[in-house]
Amino acid sequence: MRHAIVTLMLFALAAGCSPAPTLAPVPPASPEAPKAPEAAPPGPQTSVKPLTIGVMPKLVGIDFFNATEKGAREAAKELGVTIDYDGPTTNDVNVQSQMVETWIAKKYDAIAIAPNDPETISTVLSDARAKGIKVVSWDADSRKDARDFFVNQCTPQSVAKALMDVAAEGASKDAKYVILTGSLTAANQNIWMGEMEKYRQAVYPGMTNLSPTPKASEEDKALAMQVAADCLKTYPDMQALFAITSVALPGAAEAFRNSGPDVYNKVTLTGLSTPNMMREYVKQGVVKKFVLWSAVDLGYLAVQAAVASARGELTPTSTTLKAGRLGDITVKDGEIVLGDPIIFDANNIDQHNF
Repeated sequence: MRHAIVTLMLFALAAGCSPAPTLAPVPPASPEAPKAPEAAPPGPQTSVKPLTIGVMPKLVGIDFFNATEKGAREAAKELGVTIDYDGPTTNDVNVQSQMVETWIAKKYDAIAIAPNDPETISTVLSDARAKGIKVVSWDADSRKDARDFFVNQCTPQSVAKALMDVAAEGASKDAKYVILTGSLTAANQNIWMGEMEKYRQAVYPGMTNLSPTPKASEEDKALAMQVAADCLKTYPDMQALFAITSVALPGAAEAFRNSGPDVYNKVTLTGLSTPNMMREYVKQGVVKKFVLWSAVDLGYLAVQAAVASARGELTPTSTTLKAGRLGDITVKDGEIVLGDPIIFDANNIDQHNF
């Protein structure tokens, strides 16, 4: 027994004198430890860089284009793209052109623009297309050869019909009227007025336009208010006034309210604007009915179209656009139409918040 103990002690001493084997350290498992990247599968790879879309309204800072911005940002978030929503502070097409040039230099993937002047803006939009940038016009069109697609809120015929029917109902089928527009170069407003005249000739031949040259407000509420007040004085036999921009109508409504119920119960005021801008005038009876569409949906659809075009999902041969919550929207001859206009009055205006 003693001999065995001594043997074990000698073995232990011998082992202690030998160098210990070197073992590779084993790092403790940690949830924060980064994983080695997995090998990419063979085949074409999609860039991780998100698309950047420039979205430009006619001008910033008014309720209508604030609402379109809300829809544009909703679509951008849904589609996982970056948008730059910006525009001039007045309806200045030259500023729009300068801003588009900046976006071209930044190599944005697509540009969605509401032109103030279809001819002037088309030069720079054509340049963007030549550099591989997809171009979508919305709210108002550019020249067809300067864009890939046009997102139209409603057909011009449907807008014209709604406006003229409201005026005929409020005044008479033989009413004398004046039109207050935004800019004399605004393509969509000029098209609407052309269709209003066609519809008048066909359906209300007894109606008379007291000023074949429309009055302009230049998207300035104070100016619209002044022009509307001047119309009430200049045309004492006027029975209806159309104010066909989102700024012109509330400006005219303010002039009518200031003139009192003897005026706004006698002269029918209608046009195009947002529910939020018109709510108080409708509830006070200054404006009985007016026309528009969902501005939020318009901005949403514009970004859906721009992204689909940039991704190659929307092409010249496409007949439909899968537009998120709006569903499948028909595409025809490069035009994508949101839908029919909405007629707002005291019964439904509180159902809409934009």
